[in-house]
Amino acid sequence: MTHNLEHGMRLVVASHNAGKVWEIKQLIAPFGLDAVSAGDLDLPEPEETETTFAGNAKLKALAAAKASGLPALADDSGLEVDVLGGAPGIYSARWAGPSKDFSLAMTKVAEEVSARHGWAAPGPRANFICRLCLAWPDGQTEVFEGRVDGVLVWPARGGNGFGYDPMFLPDGKGQTFGEMEPAEKHAMSHRSRAFALFKAAKLEGLAHTADCEASHGAGAYEGLAAAAANLSTQAELGTFVANLRSDLKTNGAEWENADLESFLEAVQAWITDSRTLEEEPRWRLLAKALLAGSRYE
Repeated sequence: MTHNLEHGMRLVVASHNAGKVWEIKQLIAPFGLDAVSAGDLDLPEPEETETTFAGNAKLKALAAAKASGLPALADDSGLEVDVLGGAPGIYSARWAGPSKDFSLAMTKVAEEVSARHGWAAPGPRANFICRLCLAWPDGQTEVFEGRVDGVLVWPARGGNGFGYDPMFLPDGKGQTFGEMEPAEKHAMSHRSRAFALFKAAKLEGLAHTADCEASHGAGAYEGLAAAAANLSTQAELGTFVANLRSDLKTNGAEWENADLESFLEAVQAWITDSRTLEEEPRWRLLAKALLAGSRYE
């Protein structure tokens, strides 16, 4: 018997990637589901040992569902480049190294493409793909697929999005995912397309709520934290700083440190208290420090 989601039900987003958690939370929040991440529950992050996106999505969702006793939603997604035989594929995150520095991953892709194909217009064919899996504690699973096709560009362009977004130009568009406004990207991304199938199968019976947490200060902060945890380029840092300034204007009442002296004091305290700064890519480290200045106590 197929399980169904119900309004108010708690759902685990089975990921420790702040960017993915943020995106999925934004997609499900309007349907009255109480989303919590695997990281929030201190659930271990399973090793991705499967050889397909669907296999890894199932592995992660089932691990979270069984450990939490709650339904869990996980995705496995990545970039596939035709001339690289589908690489980096399921290893997309691993190409970014232990620090998940996607500026390094994009450079590696560009170097591999240059060696095998070159960068003649319109660029090598590529696609983003996502497998989204809903799992239940009793082992039941359902998988939904989303895909968007396009070409790669180099140098990378834009400071929005995360991961390989700045080097991916979707078919029919003049901007990379990194140049698009988030709303435009989310309307057509591989994750959104997988979610559309998930929505049709599992959420159609749930009431859609117009207002969601993202419109308030707490949700805005969560989005900034997700961006700070995932950015890898100077352009992305520039966009982050612009968004942080906008947050001060819109949600200044939520800031603990809205004046310069307390802001700098909080930045100093965060740097002093933090223990793993040397492991962070430089642009990400600066973004996290600036974000800490707004609310760190």
